Amino acid sequence: MEKKLFITDFDGTLLKDDKTVSHEDIRTLAALRQKKITTAVATGRSEYSFDKALKDMGMSREACLLPVDYVIFSTGAGIMEFPGGKVIRQKEIKSLDIKRITNYFNHQKIDYMVHKAIPDTRQFLYKSHGNDNPDFQARLALYKAYALPIEDTCLYFEPATEVLAVIPGKADMRFVETIKKELSGFSVIHATSPIDNCSAWIEVFDKDVSKSKAAAFLANRLGICRQNVISVGNDYNDQDLLEWSGKGFVVENAPDRLKQRFKTVLSNNQCGMTWAAKASGLL
Repeated sequence: MEKKLFITDFDGTLLKDDKTVSHEDIRTLAALRQKKITTAVATGRSEYSFDKALKDMGMSREACLLPVDYVIFSTGAGIMEFPGGKVIRQKEIKSLDIKRITNYFNHQKIDYMVHKAIPDTRQFLYKSHGNDNPDFQARLALYKAYALPIEDTCLYFEPATEVLAVIPGKADMRFVETIKKELSGFSVIHATSPIDNCSAWIEVFDKDVSKSKAAAFLANRLGICRQNVISVGNDYNDQDLLEWSGKGFVVENAPDRLKQRFKTVLSNNQCGMTWAAKASGLL
């Protein structure tokens, strides 16, 4: 039997709107593992944020209630074994590149956060240009214990996992493409904010960071061919993974642009991940 890998996004895919995971989806992941299919979560969250979400549900690593083998975190900047936590791949942005990226956002007057390198990604520096940006302020309040304004610290020039820019409201896709073009030496990934489910997050990483590149690394390490990788997601930051996988699915709550390109299953609130596993022929 050929080896296979099943990868699910977290927020908006495996995670329901009430920030819990359905029992049916958990049973599905367990059933896949029983069939010797490797399972993984691919999330934009940092390792800390992912762990916090699990603890909030009573599903901490120690409890071992989430039946997955690997977690691709920070949109592919890191991969860890689960639940052990051993990091098997990590990427970071060099100091001089951080300066180039932040100079660009400063010129555009876009608010941003600079997250430190793995394993300290929860700590970040931030720059606000005084914009009306509720989503940026909400994220700042959520992680205020780990945040410092850039003006008050010299840590600004240390290597970092990512620079996260927050654009209030839905971003013009032409503007997003302009940012990608002007920062073409990096991996620039557009995502919808999981906080207000509207604002645009522009995440800038090292050029070798994406969910698809992390999945390719993992598949190669496990001896699994690309055609035997199945993925399911819900947002723009999943698109490269969905395109790379042998089979890619989106849940019903995904943007219309993605639903036009990939096979659509039920929503995250209706066990869409389970339906993707069934539609792929794994179950």
